[in-house]
Amino acid sequence: MGLLARLLGRKGDDNAHVRPLWHAVVARARNPRLYAHCGVADTVPGRFDAITLVLSLVLLRMEHDAELAPHTGRLTELFVTDMDGQLRESGVGDLVVGKHIGKQMMVLGGRLGALRDALAQADDAALLAAIGRNVTLLDGADPALLAAELRTLAAQLATKDAAAILAGDLA
Repeated sequence: MGLLARLLGRKGDDNAHVRPLWHAVVARARNPRLYAHCGVADTVPGRFDAITLVLSLVLLRMEHDAELAPHTGRLTELFVTDMDGQLRESGVGDLVVGKHIGKQMMVLGGRLGALRDALAQADDAALLAAIGRNVTLLDGADPALLAAELRTLAAQLATKDAAAILAGDLA
């Protein structure tokens, strides 16, 4: 915290400990492989889909770890803050930003539930259905490629300890 912030009585960044993780989520969602190989559309809706998919997998990993679970709210706050800024930057006015954020949170919640259920299945039928409902893909893209990528990321996350996850080590 800077001197000016201390003088004005502002408290520190409550989300600082999860900020590296948020940056890693965004970086992973921007990985060109998701777009070029897996067929996620490189559009605003497609990029939002990629972020919510990666964030959902990270949140699912965190909810199964007693050390990480308390930090899910802070990570979600960073998602909301970032989406708020993106909406305002794209010209969405103050009066409707909250409504848009509410919709985005519903989307995130839906994806969390869909991925939680789909990843628990041995085959990819439920995961392919979830991708079909929730992801903006390029015409002709094979959703099985994205399903494999999501399963790979989920498996990678499962091998990481809490400190690595909070540090943003998602690979």
